[in-house]
Amino acid sequence: MKVNEFIVLEQFIVSRYTMAILPYFLNSDVYAKVIEEDGEYIIKQTPMDIIKHSCDYYGSSFQGRKEGTKAVIGITHKAPIAIEPANEIYVFPTASPRDSRCVWLSHMHVYRYEPAKYERTIVYFRNGKSISLDVSCKSFINQLYRTAQLRTKLSERMEARERKLQYIFRMQQEKQS
Repeated sequence: MKVNEFIVLEQFIVSRYTMAILPYFLNSDVYAKVIEEDGEYIIKQTPMDIIKHSCDYYGSSFQGRKEGTKAVIGITHKAPIAIEPANEIYVFPTASPRDSRCVWLSHMHVYRYEPAKYERTIVYFRNGKSISLDVSCKSFINQLYRTAQLRTKLSERMEARERKLQYIFRMQQEKQS
């Protein structure tokens, strides 16, 4: 099925190719418009449902991911979410996730941004696409930096764990020699 030349899907899982998830208002329903590297789709789910379903798909609940963000960087309000840290799938909201106008952006795809008129921000993605968001540039930058902090801390923890495992493995190899 198509709506306004967009392919309509029943559900969607966020991947490394997902750049943004925006609310899409059709009649009295709130759906999602997903911008991927290769195209745009309308999903018969709210943006929040997509985020929650994606967390579940990758083995954790949305609530668990939120609690993880709080434990790692202490953020609870408009918290960035590590949907799948091993594949660097980190998203952040532009407003409270309870707000029907909240847009979710993939941190890895944001290339640059600039302020626009009326407290808006233009976001440019790595593939050349751009969108105009109803969020102040100051608020956008704050969300972008919080997500970078979460990515960095989780990445450091995963690398430290990997180094420790390699060390233990080498020690066991030497004992056996």
